[in-house]
Amino acid sequence: MRFIIKYSILIILTSLLVTGMMWAQGKAHDEVCSSIDVEVLNAEKTTFVTPDGIKKEIARLGFKPVGQPVDHINTDAIESKLKKSEYLESVDCAVAANGHLVVRVKQIVPLMRVFDSNCDTPYYLNRYGKRMMATSHFHADVPIVQGAFTSKFPASRLLPLIEYAQGDSLLNSLITMVSVRDSNNIFIVPAIYGHVVNLGDLSNLNNKFDKLRAFYRCVLPSKGYEYYDTISVKWSYQIAATRKGWKPKEKIVMDSTDMTDETDLADIQGLNMAPAKPQPAAQPKPKAAAQPKAATQPKAAQPKATAQPKANPAPAQQPKKNI
Repeated sequence: MRFIIKYSILIILTSLLVTGMMWAQGKAHDEVCSSIDVEVLNAEKTTFVTPDGIKKEIARLGFKPVGQPVDHINTDAIESKLKKSEYLESVDCAVAANGHLVVRVKQIVPLMRVFDSNCDTPYYLNRYGKRMMATSHFHADVPIVQGAFTSKFPASRLLPLIEYAQGDSLLNSLITMVSVRDSNNIFIVPAIYGHVVNLGDLSNLNNKFDKLRAFYRCVLPSKGYEYYDTISVKWSYQIAATRKGWKPKEKIVMDSTDMTDETDLADIQGLNMAPAKPQPAAQPKPKAAAQPKAATQPKAAQPKATAQPKANPAPAQQPKKNI
């Protein structure tokens, strides 16, 4: 008896479910879309995407959802087309219970502005590397990146550097421009006028920026912010700073072979930096006493040989005495 009751209840619930689905399908078939509701989820960050603009874009793409039965609206197709827009990071599209088409979008948030010598028009990149062409209708106050970028070294390779700087209030206010000569010579143009900073490549950013902070704190206050032309932090446990006027402007990157007494070299192992691995002390080799070179005696000027007087002729024969 108990089994029969349970079985009957199950049949009733199944019937109600099927009936409800059929009613919903019929309702959806009869109900038409009355409106498009657009929500820009990150409108407080940037303002170049508006609800009206999204509605116009939907119409431009060929979709006319208003007035159509809601079950005829292909929300997936609308979502896919909108995602291709360079101005949007994400799109979510659905039909609400009231028959409204609800579109939720996130506009792209530029992270840097790129001036690529291989591209005629500057463009913005967001944190995912998505590109948005720069126009006169919109301006974002983000760091400028300049260089000749290629498929082997695209501008998106610099995104970790820009994101790292954004996470630090000091660096975020310091970095105004990044100039890329090649993948091993990446320069920062700081807001402090007078010098540039050579990071080398993009490895060990923590270590490099710690060294730069130490240099700003311990050296520049006494030397002056315009004393150096280039500050290089590309080497481990070392900062190389080139004084202005020492080298031609076009050669601002120093190799280790360039370190002469004309270069101020700051060893920062004592400035809260990670110390270098201890090396066993090298025993000085005894140097042989330098043998003084034999002084070269100046050659005495030999007097020119004077003509030797000819030997006296045989003495004249004495006249014989008369006997």
